[in-house]
Amino acid sequence: MSAERREYPEHDELQGEGWSRLLAAARRRLERTSGALDGDIGLAAPSEAERRTVIGITGRYRAENAQRLAISLRELDGYLHDRYGTGLLTTLDRLHGPLRDRPAERSDEEARREQALKSAHSSRLAGQGWFAAWLERIAADGTLTRLVRRGDAPLLDAAVRVLERLPGDRDRFPGHQDRPPAHPAGILPLPVLAEWATGDTKALVPGSPLEQLVLRALAQRVGDGRAVPRDRAGRRALWESAGAIADDLASQVLVLNIRAEGDTVVCDWLRDAADFGIPFRLTLHQLATAPVVPAARTIFVCENPAVLRAAAGELQDTSAALVCTEGVASAACHKLLGDAVRAGAWLHWRADFDWAGLRITADAVARHGARPWRMTAADYTAALGEGESTPLAGPPTASPWDPELARAMAESGSTVMEERLLPALLSDLTRT
Repeated sequence: MSAERREYPEHDELQGEGWSRLLAAARRRLERTSGALDGDIGLAAPSEAERRTVIGITGRYRAENAQRLAISLRELDGYLHDRYGTGLLTTLDRLHGPLRDRPAERSDEEARREQALKSAHSSRLAGQGWFAAWLERIAADGTLTRLVRRGDAPLLDAAVRVLERLPGDRDRFPGHQDRPPAHPAGILPLPVLAEWATGDTKALVPGSPLEQLVLRALAQRVGDGRAVPRDRAGRRALWESAGAIADDLASQVLVLNIRAEGDTVVCDWLRDAADFGIPFRLTLHQLATAPVVPAARTIFVCENPAVLRAAAGELQDTSAALVCTEGVASAACHKLLGDAVRAGAWLHWRADFDWAGLRITADAVARHGARPWRMTAADYTAALGEGESTPLAGPPTASPWDPELARAMAESGSTVMEERLLPALLSDLTRT
């Protein structure tokens, strides 16, 4: 027997079959109406015990074949007062605990949702389209409501602080006084970022609620509408797209014939690899601990390893300096090329003719002053006729260096992988 029943033995009768569904229906109705004793409640397909209970409460006969029985809350309240000295509200409280005020709960929940969104919209990032879209999505899909109900609404503020401190966004707001902790080569490891933004070095560990929130924002910022990757490499790439490093050994860049100035062991490796036209991988850790300044004044950049592989196979050590981003450029790639540009090198950059490729190229133009390499509408149209293509996917984007390119792609609706341009690309790498 429960503690409540031992405390109020006079209510034992109300635990029986004839009362259980009736009182549960009354509780549901009262919780929906903030305890107002208005209206009726009903029982569908009532049992014989329930029929007799309703007759006893109302004093009115109900037929044995009745498919539904209705009773007013005030009748039920009056009956309980007369029989037990406690009305409906007190009886329900004693039997099963206090009633919830669901309208008040919803109002409070909505107020906390609005406060969380208001705080997030006060961020200096609020003017960024991806940031507003991220907030709209987590408000619409139930994420924010779940945070509020769990008492985790402060996680949204923490996510905003993380986003504000990412290197790419600090560059957009140079007047902001908040500065990252000193770290070699400008690298911002995730534990450092987590400590700086939240005071907890483990706040952004893989799988944490905060990490998931921030990665959803970064996926929105990438702009291709994709979900947060499930695999570790994909999540690492998202962090690196914003300048934060999950693993400086895993962040790598693939190069061919990149000779380096300097007397470090890494520079020696690069020179040896270039002498034989051998592709070489550099890690961010190597670039941070043994600075590499490419000697070439002109560096070509492609997206797909197939292009670099073809250059290594056909041109070997005669190929121009070539860097492969392998999709979205890693932090290691950006560091190598950023150092090259600061040393006076020019970058010639290309990617696939798809929406992601346009974003990659536009970012390179904005970040490094790169020159698009065979990334014009004419190049696209010529390559389009050379074979079958897959449909374009994801949200469209612009091509600021050649507006006609994006328009031509939207009109055709087809992708062109850069491998289709291999003869022309190899010719460029040979002539340089």
